[in-house]
Amino acid sequence: MLQALGVKFYNDKHEEIGFGAKFIKEILNIDASHLDKRLEESHLVVACDVTNPLCGPQGASHVFGEQKGATSEMREELDESLNHFANLCENKFEKRTKEIQGSGAAGGLGFALLTFLHASLESGIDTVIKEIQLEQQIKDASLIITGEGKIDFQTIYGKSPIGVAKLAAKYDIPVIAICGALGEGYEVVYEHGITAVFDTIPKAAPLEEILKEAKENIQSVSRNIAKTLKLQIIT
Repeated sequence: MLQALGVKFYNDKHEEIGFGAKFIKEILNIDASHLDKRLEESHLVVACDVTNPLCGPQGASHVFGEQKGATSEMREELDESLNHFANLCENKFEKRTKEIQGSGAAGGLGFALLTFLHASLESGIDTVIKEIQLEQQIKDASLIITGEGKIDFQTIYGKSPIGVAKLAAKYDIPVIAICGALGEGYEVVYEHGITAVFDTIPKAAPLEEILKEAKENIQSVSRNIAKTLKLQIIT
């Protein structure tokens, strides 16, 4: 993103690096003088859906790397590369941004936006809640149903279901989450306002088959949830 906007990164031979994460560790010099001048007249407000910092155990590489196909060794290398890059940036621009919540969003794009473009990061779900006036719409509800493609341990780091659950907690409203799949550590969402979680994949199957049956699977889970709620009302 930064290269596309005019920032140049050089290696130890003063050659511009290539594109992609594997070249980040080669960066030794940064030239931001060719950054698109229109950015100087702009203030960017970024809707950010996670609170992760750039580096470390909760950083971009370790938390999101696996779902992008990175092995544990690759995640460690990526984290070291991002830390190297962050230290270079901090020395050059004299600003420490790698620990700011959201700097690890989108593979470290949050850090780039903060450091080079002087952007401000705002919670994506809080922005949406404000824009659609969600609080006004749900305050008298008896149940809220929300969802996400996959619910796992990283859902609590600023993802939409947790934002909705926090809002619901103000009015003691139970929250049911429906997701495509449950991942490692999903149970932690129960500590953040989610009452119950249901996944919509009834059996192991190829992705093509899962997508083909998605509508029917969601309908089936929703029907079962409704019947369970009806049973509780009767009893």
